[in-house]
Amino acid sequence: MTTKPNREVRHIRDFKDMLEQSTKLYGDNEAFYIKSDDGTYKGIKYREFKKEVDSFGTALVDLGLKGKFVAVIGENRYEWCLTYLAVANGVGIIVPLDRELPREEIENLLIRSHASAVVFSGKHEKDMRIISQTDPQVEYFINMDADDDDGRFLSMKKLMQKGAELLDSGVRTYIDAEIDPEAFGILIFTSGTTDLAKGVMLSHKNIVSNIMSVCSVLYIDDTDSTLIMLPLHHTYACTTSFLLMLYNGCRISFIEGLKHIAKNMKETSPSIVMAVPLLLESMYKKIWDSINKQKSAYKVKVALGISKLLLLFGIDVRKKLFRQIHENMGGRLRLIISGAAALDPAVSKGFRNFGIPVMQGYGLTECSPIVTVNQLERFRDDSIGLPLPCNEVMIYKPNREGIGEIIVKGSNVMLGYFENSLATEKALRNGWFHTGDLGRMTREGFFSITGRKKNVIVTKNGKNIYPEEVEAYLNKSPFIAESMVYGKEDEASEETFVYAMIVPAMDMIRERLGKTEVAEDEVFRIIDAEVRNVNKKMPLYKRILRFTIRQEEFAKTSTRKIKRYMEKIS
Repeated sequence: MTTKPNREVRHIRDFKDMLEQSTKLYGDNEAFYIKSDDGTYKGIKYREFKKEVDSFGTALVDLGLKGKFVAVIGENRYEWCLTYLAVANGVGIIVPLDRELPREEIENLLIRSHASAVVFSGKHEKDMRIISQTDPQVEYFINMDADDDDGRFLSMKKLMQKGAELLDSGVRTYIDAEIDPEAFGILIFTSGTTDLAKGVMLSHKNIVSNIMSVCSVLYIDDTDSTLIMLPLHHTYACTTSFLLMLYNGCRISFIEGLKHIAKNMKETSPSIVMAVPLLLESMYKKIWDSINKQKSAYKVKVALGISKLLLLFGIDVRKKLFRQIHENMGGRLRLIISGAAALDPAVSKGFRNFGIPVMQGYGLTECSPIVTVNQLERFRDDSIGLPLPCNEVMIYKPNREGIGEIIVKGSNVMLGYFENSLATEKALRNGWFHTGDLGRMTREGFFSITGRKKNVIVTKNGKNIYPEEVEAYLNKSPFIAESMVYGKEDEASEETFVYAMIVPAMDMIRERLGKTEVAEDEVFRIIDAEVRNVNKKMPLYKRILRFTIRQEEFAKTSTRKIKRYMEKIS
């Protein structure tokens, strides 16, 4: 199953071709809109960005890094983007690393990737100094924030100055470099411990085919701008919030942190944002919290009813009726794309009722990453959307309920796993990538996810229980912050039962009880009532037999997925 493009898009061969084309088309547009230390914003034009990419790339080649692995680690910022394209467009293989990793895991991934250099933000200098004493393989440690060189530790600013001087003197080794779009050019490690994390090998062709395909079904142009909320080392953010935006001549800004999203949205007025469900659900809850605090719930519900009625006649007044909500999000927001996990359909419907469409999609690092996405013209709130034109998607060996493994074939599918032929052979079979995700497809071609293949709980009678489905029910409770569902075998009966670990939403529980100090038994009674309520909505074999309460939240990946492998289940 695949879909046809909705519109023609311009063709690009690789990142270098993309940046050259975008610079010619949008040279005087702002590519980046960056907040300075004094709180003011400054714009960096496309032609200025390309010049700095060429300068830094030239300097890296001059260091002898041609054809080598270069890692980048740091918070989302201009220099991160500059490094990524400078390396990819004529130096070697770029290796984005998760900035949240502990030092030992960073060092392990630098060794595993054979990195000859690492470009890092000043916040990581202490860790890099320690790593430099034990890892001789890394020849250069390049600091985004340093003003001066210090042995193997180099200043990115100085390197860029040197690169600019080399270009002025006629050195063209970097800018004349030929890019093989089908060659291994990007190495991305999946979430997990360093021993479990697999290195995904991607080519320029993998990612640019994904970019063109997304743009053929979702309209984006050079009047659009984005505010990057998700970590750039993750392909979802890197492809959609960074590279895809540069392809379209858009303007890019960065949040200062999750606590500053509302402020940064007002400051930068994005028209498109990419987010994960946890962020969107939090934003949506805050909207309604504000409405209830102002005692405006009745007025808003009447306005929602009026707008729905007018939409039946083709009259859209949502931006006028809900002007305050739009202004609080910058005033220009016209599209939100959600990915990385399942989004509650009520949240996407709620945003759309306020006049802000949310299109849910699905992807994996191994697919560069987008596989399916809902379209403005064709969507379902309970679906991950339709396949992109660049790939085919099918359900492999569906059961009686139509549920089977989602498999993908197309130009966006990875080259394989780095130095791991066994894992590659297991995942890539007859040209199809086996995702490990379970799902189903409707007659209209819309896909939905039911859970991870490895997480499925199988009962003695052969019934399949998808933990994510039960968790979705639990997490709808205002008194449950998050949950993790798992199966546990009863030794006496040899039957597998459903158990849950639950993190209570203490603020909501305190509000419910009307006091700040809450006893453990009071928390238990509220959560127990919520679990009983959830159980009533499910067949007997899916019901939660027992649950435990924990105060600390679960460890999560950079896209806010629970790291199940880190939880000790007794």
